[in-house]
Amino acid sequence: MQYRRIGDTQVSAIGLGGMPMSIEGRPDESRSIATIHAALDAGVTLIDTADAYHQFAGEVGYNESLIARALASYGGDTSGVLVATKGGLLRPGDGSWVRDGSPAYLREACDASLKRLGVDAIGLYQFHRPDTKVPYEESIGAIRDLLDEGKIRMAGISNADPEQIRLANSVLDGRLVSVQNQFSPRFRSSEPELELCDELGIAFLPWSPLGGISSAGELGSTHAAFGRIAAAHGVSPQQVCLAWMLAKSQHVVPIPGSSRPETIRDSMQAVDLVLDDAELAELG
Repeated sequence: MQYRRIGDTQVSAIGLGGMPMSIEGRPDESRSIATIHAALDAGVTLIDTADAYHQFAGEVGYNESLIARALASYGGDTSGVLVATKGGLLRPGDGSWVRDGSPAYLREACDASLKRLGVDAIGLYQFHRPDTKVPYEESIGAIRDLLDEGKIRMAGISNADPEQIRLANSVLDGRLVSVQNQFSPRFRSSEPELELCDELGIAFLPWSPLGGISSAGELGSTHAAFGRIAAAHGVSPQQVCLAWMLAKSQHVVPIPGSSRPETIRDSMQAVDLVLDDAELAELG
């Protein structure tokens, strides 16, 4: 098993993204909990969620509560599991996403997440998405205050550009530990943020690393090089994709979403897949 670091915490090199278990098309609760248990059995020690991972109005925090139930019902030791959640994005229940980066809301959201997760301090709390109506430094200032008060152990940001990464790290007095941006063979525009995180020693957590819920299964055909290399190794294109990401930097920790035990088991096998220089060059 490979491990990486987020701040002062060692985590599995591949985490579990919780969104597919909670939004449109989600499975029933029993299968979602079986998926989380399968991830833990496979060695996952990082689970990513957000209060906005829900489908209907009135069920804010659905995925956070689901994860808390799954951890409580797991038969093994979960003391080493880092649950990372996010605040600053809302879902009214009509499929849309609404931003709220106001300090008052972020404080309220953090308190609610603490209760749903059933913890005294959130392991990693991330500002979900910049709000153009609120100065970025004010939003991050609220995250800093939560960190100083001990309500969160580590602070991260999501969907940020290089300027925002530097600003957040400054406001947090050098305590920014993670950046969670979209990155995949389909979406490579976050390369500058990945490179900056590598330079600063900050964990980079690619969300939708396999291309998104509707595209992950077609990765090998839409990106032919991944399919060819997968066939040569006798593995899935998804494993090749995650191994490619891991090879980019010791600070990369992909968080593929999953809603079935078999897919997270397959993803975790990527930590043992070694791609040679020629293969990595072909993948880009």
